[in-house]
Amino acid sequence: MQRTDFHFDLPQDLIAQRPSDARSSSRLLALDGLTGSYEDRQFRDLPSLLRPEDLLVLNDTRVIPARLFGIKDSGGRVEILLERALSANTVLAQVRASKGLRADYAVHLPDGHSLRMVGREADLYLLEFSGDALPIFEKYGEIPLPPYIERAADGADGERYQTVFARVPGAVAAPTAGLHFDAPLFEALAARGVKHSFVTLHVGAGTFAPVRTDDIAAHVMHAEYVEVPQRTCDAIAAARVLGGRVIAVGTTVVRGLETAALEREAAADAAPSSIEPYRGLTRIFITPGHRFRAVDAIVTNFHLPESTLLMLCAAFVGRDALFAAYRHAVQARYRFFSYGDAMFLTPAATARVHR
Repeated sequence: MQRTDFHFDLPQDLIAQRPSDARSSSRLLALDGLTGSYEDRQFRDLPSLLRPEDLLVLNDTRVIPARLFGIKDSGGRVEILLERALSANTVLAQVRASKGLRADYAVHLPDGHSLRMVGREADLYLLEFSGDALPIFEKYGEIPLPPYIERAADGADGERYQTVFARVPGAVAAPTAGLHFDAPLFEALAARGVKHSFVTLHVGAGTFAPVRTDDIAAHVMHAEYVEVPQRTCDAIAAARVLGGRVIAVGTTVVRGLETAALEREAAADAAPSSIEPYRGLTRIFITPGHRFRAVDAIVTNFHLPESTLLMLCAAFVGRDALFAAYRHAVQARYRFFSYGDAMFLTPAATARVHR
């Protein structure tokens, strides 16, 4: 398939620049991949779309202030945007600096800290810090809002560009489907009998990288760290025994669970839907034709034209059904992207591995 197969026209004023007044007050477009039918709902209606046996899986990564500024010996300003931590004091990062950044030249940071460039990995820089890197970002960094939010981060973003269940620091961007959940919604889900569990996928800055190849099969995904713990594997198995569905909250959860399921298949003669714990990097790129092993429904935001996340959703519900729903969302003036509204997707018949 071609990148242009996933293009759609989006009015600029539908890109949400700020969050809704309350997390669960966003709108929700429910799309049935079997029939292609869709329905306008409110996000607080989500419990009514779920069954007591269902399991929600959420991403508990926590966004860190991943944009950091330093000064070279020459006096030039350096901007560092964290991609991911490799160890306590080494990271991969995007770097912006006049005349680039030379190996072993010091970059001076606040409070006497410093870093130096010790290598390259494609477009990313391998940086070694004088101390533990993440605490330096936490203390002196800024929240890097997505590039389509055309304003600087303010005090409110420190709270709203973070899920209420964020726990494990390491993400550059929020797992935005999770931004709609708040305490009253979790109470309503519990009253419904819906359980929840967590994976961790640290969203990297590469999530905003566009697909530059015309043939999408030639696109290479950025790597992100993911952990699917034993307790989540156990919760998934328990839900399956009861006939419940696994509801992935966000494309990051989809990618984490599908990675774990594919690793399980590759390692042993296992049932397609079985999952064992997984910890490591993932570069999984889900496009139409993918058969989903681990996920029965998806909660997700509206995505960028021609993006890998839009392609993932098209793989789940079918491209034609997804684009018909997106056309409706534009006409109905849904709010798009990170601070925007959400969708609830159930799969097309051809999207899942037979269980």
